[in-house]
Amino acid sequence: MSNFHEMFEEGLKDIYNAEKQLTKALPKMAKMAKNPQLKQGFENHLRQTEEQCRRIEQACQMLGTKPTGMVCKGMKGLIEEATEHMQGLKPSACTDAELIGLAQKAEHYEIATYGTLCEWAKTMGHNEILSLLKLNMSEEESTDELLSQIAEGQVNQMAAKESEQMMMEEQKSGRSGGSSSRGRSSSAGRSSSSRSAGSRSSGSKSGGSGRKATTSKSKSPRGRTSVM
Repeated sequence: MSNFHEMFEEGLKDIYNAEKQLTKALPKMAKMAKNPQLKQGFENHLRQTEEQCRRIEQACQMLGTKPTGMVCKGMKGLIEEATEHMQGLKPSACTDAELIGLAQKAEHYEIATYGTLCEWAKTMGHNEILSLLKLNMSEEESTDELLSQIAEGQVNQMAAKESEQMMMEEQKSGRSGGSSSRGRSSSAGRSSSSRSAGSRSSGSKSGGSGRKATTSKSKSPRGRTSVM
């Protein structure tokens, strides 16, 4: 089992890799965002994340270790989930709401990790490292708060209205298609009835003509009338 100091070093390496993974994911999220404030928020946080990586590198240097060598499976899973959710999406208010939810999952993961590392640094007396980690955690908390403000102040309401409009358009399109289908069916029925009536009328006239043909008279040799 690792000792407390080794656990702390592994924790730093884990969050370092998590931040590195985010530097690749954030540009994609910024590109997908429609809301200008959200897009700017992702771009700003990318620069913060890059600076956070440098602080962790500095902290590891103080401990005489390197920040590399670990893969943060927690962040990897969150990014894989985000990638799956983003497939096929186009910029819209609903997409912005989805992006905020996915981003806040990552922020909460980081805040929890930094909180633990700060307590461990404080316990072991790594005061300079503690200051660096607190700066990172403070930025994560500010980003999380900003995302909440954007969601509650703009995006969520716009996403709800956007969804209602889409549902109304779908219902309208469905009614229009049904009405058109009934109209075609009714027209075809009237046309068929008309043809059927025409056939009966023609047949009646033909039958009358046939009966007249069979009642033609001719004289027998005895002079009496005979019906053929």
